[in-house]
Amino acid sequence: MNNKQILTIKTTVNAPIEAVWKYWTEPDHIKKWSNASEDWHTTSAKNDLRVGGIFLNRMEAKDGSFGFDFGGTYDEVELYKVIAYTLGDGRKVKINFTDKESLTEIIETFEAESANSLEMQQSGWQAILDNFKKYAEK
Repeated sequence: MNNKQILTIKTTVNAPIEAVWKYWTEPDHIKKWSNASEDWHTTSAKNDLRVGGIFLNRMEAKDGSFGFDFGGTYDEVELYKVIAYTLGDGRKVKINFTDKESLTEIIETFEAESANSLEMQQSGWQAILDNFKKYAEK
């Protein structure tokens, strides 16, 4: 990652790594957890999980007032261990998955953007990760 501000979020999911990986990477699951709050949802998800492959998630406010595409290109994919990608705006993201027997630790680092405060970005990304944890532990 370059000289941009790097933010880190993390969680430990009470689920085995194989299940966590499936929930994180399969579009039908992504649509069920990839939102920061109850008034948002992901209406579509496409995921070509391989180096050079792309992903594209459509995130929208449930009231229809706003929406955006969140997507990028995979730079590194190591089954059950690492996913790294470059977002459409050039920022880098890396997610490390660590198998801790029946638990899975997820550490996500990402380059901050300049439109929103670091605190807002940190809390927004963490909210999505927390939503993933809740979904994966059902």
